[in-house]
Amino acid sequence: MGNLTGKTALVTGSSRGIGRAIAERLGREGALVAVHYSTGADAAEQVVESIEKEGGRAFAVKAELGVPGDADTLFGGLEPRLKDRTGTTDLNILVNNAGVMAMGAPEEVTPDMFDRMIAVNAKAPFFIVQRALRLIPDGGRIINISSGLTRVASPDQVAYGMAKGALEQIALHFSRHLGKRRITVNSVAPGSTDNGSALFQISEVRETLSQLSTFGEVAEPAAVADVVAFLASEDARWITGAFIDASGGTLLG
Repeated sequence: MGNLTGKTALVTGSSRGIGRAIAERLGREGALVAVHYSTGADAAEQVVESIEKEGGRAFAVKAELGVPGDADTLFGGLEPRLKDRTGTTDLNILVNNAGVMAMGAPEEVTPDMFDRMIAVNAKAPFFIVQRALRLIPDGGRIINISSGLTRVASPDQVAYGMAKGALEQIALHFSRHLGKRRITVNSVAPGSTDNGSALFQISEVRETLSQLSTFGEVAEPAAVADVVAFLASEDARWITGAFIDASGGTLLG
């Protein structure tokens, strides 16, 4: 019996990288996991299979984020699947992990690039939370995956850092709003984490990124997933509105 047995969870952007690790970790703890993806149905099904192979339960749900009606599309696919498997549409754990990043000098950021990062990284999570509150029972968990780039300067990622900074406001304000319902809302900020990108296979790049952490390593997604699993558990019931530094010491200065 895991810490989350009998719970349900939605992890956005969980067909790969940190999202996949979070989905698999919550699955191992006993939660029924909705594996969300925008593209890459095969990858999402692989995550479902991985969770089921370890004795967990999961299903995939597709919805493009950052477009009009994205939250309604997401929950339109989620709710009947929850109902079929549990008899209710209760959603105990929401993890807003999906995000997009674009790198380039500040002078190169276009309005379309900026709008896209705000739409996916900040606007979509806000309305997903808003929509999810119809389903989340008292004592639920909302966990948003932010970034260490809201605390350290990286001019090539200024728009991304701005969008993630906006995301963090959800934890600050919704935690106060939902306190009477014992719903906790927190932000988790990873640092350099191997998300499966080819970039991390380039030895020079990996070495440079590893030096950002006080441990001298690039994080594996499981390191972040473990933090999320703790926040999703009953042990974290007294933590809300928090910014959790999961950057491996990158933000120490």
